[in-house]
Amino acid sequence: MSLKLYYDLMSQPSRAVYILLKKSNINFEPKYVDLRKGVHYTDEYSNNINRFKKVPVIDHNGFILTESVAIIRYLGRENLLPEALFPRADKVLNTRLDEFLEWQHLGLRAPLAMYFRVVMFSPDSEKIPSYQKRMETALDEFSTLWLGRGNQYILGDTATVADLLAACEVEQPRMTGYDCTANYPVIRDWMDRVRTHFNPHYAEASSIVEKIAAKRVPMKKPTAKL
Repeated sequence: MSLKLYYDLMSQPSRAVYILLKKSNINFEPKYVDLRKGVHYTDEYSNNINRFKKVPVIDHNGFILTESVAIIRYLGRENLLPEALFPRADKVLNTRLDEFLEWQHLGLRAPLAMYFRVVMFSPDSEKIPSYQKRMETALDEFSTLWLGRGNQYILGDTATVADLLAACEVEQPRMTGYDCTANYPVIRDWMDRVRTHFNPHYAEASSIVEKIAAKRVPMKKPTAKL
């Protein structure tokens, strides 16, 4: 099997796919795409690898696939992922996984990613409070509607790819100085479990987050929430 991963660990979904491949003991050839240097905008990359000019991308025996969720579903359906991480046999659990994967695009990823982008690239924008409000609304919903049901993880008491994708999104605002776990004990405890489950690969992939977050001044936190 020949598998190449085009990635940059600054990218949340890149981290998720990278960790997943490592955790699943899948041999792959890492292909670093430096987003800060605009490598994803070059003709070579956009014409030959990803016409959407994004990461991650996999090349599996010549089959090129973009979009992290599509990549994860493909790896799962090809039986390259452990059943525990990508449930297939249990049709109900598999459908619940699909339910979360569909929700997280707009329910979690979009508001957290947009907050990160505006703070990092437009730090003086007067729109930051509105983006922060949207992000915190998403964290409220994630905490109560997905994690606040007495389970250890999103789909139950076993960690799956749903937890990995979500955790990588929750980490991203830390690079702006905002810790999403500080005011949400349920998310904080869940994050601790996810990190432990996917370590040492989680820590390896998140080292860039830790490095940048260490240089940021923590933002003032509101009253603790559930």
